[in-house]
Amino acid sequence: MPIDPKVAIGAETGTSEFSWTSSDVLLYHLAVGAGSSPGDNVSTDALRWTLDDPRLQVLPTFAVVAPSFHETNPPTLDLPGCDINLAQVVHGAQEVRVIGPLPATGTARLTTRITDIWDKDRAAVIWQEGVATGPGGTELWRVRSSIFVKGEGGWGGNRGESTAVPVPDREPDAATTYTVTPQQALLYRLCGDRNPLHADPEFAKAAGFPAPILHGLATYGIVLREVIDLMLGGEAAAVRGFSARFAGVVFPGETLSIAAWDEPEGIVVTATVGDDQRPALADCLVTRR
Repeated sequence: MPIDPKVAIGAETGTSEFSWTSSDVLLYHLAVGAGSSPGDNVSTDALRWTLDDPRLQVLPTFAVVAPSFHETNPPTLDLPGCDINLAQVVHGAQEVRVIGPLPATGTARLTTRITDIWDKDRAAVIWQEGVATGPGGTELWRVRSSIFVKGEGGWGGNRGESTAVPVPDREPDAATTYTVTPQQALLYRLCGDRNPLHADPEFAKAAGFPAPILHGLATYGIVLREVIDLMLGGEAAAVRGFSARFAGVVFPGETLSIAAWDEPEGIVVTATVGDDQRPALADCLVTRR
């Protein structure tokens, strides 16, 4: 069997040590659309994302990309007990939980392990969790993600639990739009994901797309940044966590529509794309401190 849950579940998938600087943070923020609106270059609020002075804050989703930020090779997939390849895999869901505001510069150690594998009959869902700690061993953040592996289910395993986030049956408390820039995927790939699907037109066509697509994690970062500005007064430190499921494809040049509801459990968010309002992210929840 290409996936052996007895070997995989609980196995560590790697430990890495990494550092980041304010230049990395600034590049990431630009890659998820900070500073792209008219007037952002002179707006005190907008410059909290794009100017390396004492007011610079770090978007919590930076924690997801920080360990691999300086990678220049396409991603690989080497998981214990899992004989799978990238052609079978799509990113299913992503969650980040930060212990406190992220520093603009730092060094950390990330240890990742496989926490669960769900059997969806025609596919498998592999969940991983990573814990990042600072030089003194203090926990900085946790990331949790799933990948959907086509053609690898059907062994009679656990089907998993629902991760649905109900959308309130009322008008959103706030809404906004963001138009993905033509070069956004090319810029985001400089944040450690050089998958040619997001840059090479011929590769994208071979994969069944008419053009390169935006990274799902770019959409993830864009949406949280917009929600922070829309609902939390632009304060990244107000965020404790952000979870979302990747529900559709976004192309550079398309417009994201983002709606938010302030609920007791957190801020419920929907993100759709294009005139037909097809889903981009679903089951989104921003938790507050």
